[in-house]
Amino acid sequence: MRTPKNVKSSDRIMTLHQRLLNLRDEIRRHDRLYYVEASPEISDQEYDRLLAELIEIESKHPEWVTPDSPSQRVGGEPLEGFAQVRHAIPMLSIGNTYSLEELREFEERLGRILPNTAFDYVVEPKIDGVAVSVIYENDLFTLGATRGNGAVGDDITANLRTIRGLPLSL
Repeated sequence: MRTPKNVKSSDRIMTLHQRLLNLRDEIRRHDRLYYVEASPEISDQEYDRLLAELIEIESKHPEWVTPDSPSQRVGGEPLEGFAQVRHAIPMLSIGNTYSLEELREFEERLGRILPNTAFDYVVEPKIDGVAVSVIYENDLFTLGATRGNGAVGDDITANLRTIRGLPLSL
């Protein structure tokens, strides 16, 4: 978002902070439409653009990051009616890339982490669905949970037991 050059620096910061607050509200509204009401109004790509703008502003002003910011979440909140499960290891999400420039930036980041490494790519469509954590203890299926917000998900063990392709024992 651009601000005219004749606007004072403090006014620009306030305008940017207001944009941050507006983005948070807009993203939360779209989260509710998508995850709770199952009736999204915007494409995944447009949603990702809004979230990327929020993350960019917060990266330039880390003092504005709050624990309840949409940038601090992975997926939707656990649904009512299911017991909640805290994940032993956070369930993170993969990022999206929509341009060659974003792919180049990704490769540069990889190059810094893994210098002198050649990279091959496999491109596959991203199909939205449900990520689950499946726990086996002593070779027996004991727990299944949705990703939820990455830290806490829904206990869907009983639902998963009905899936014939999911082994109940190893």
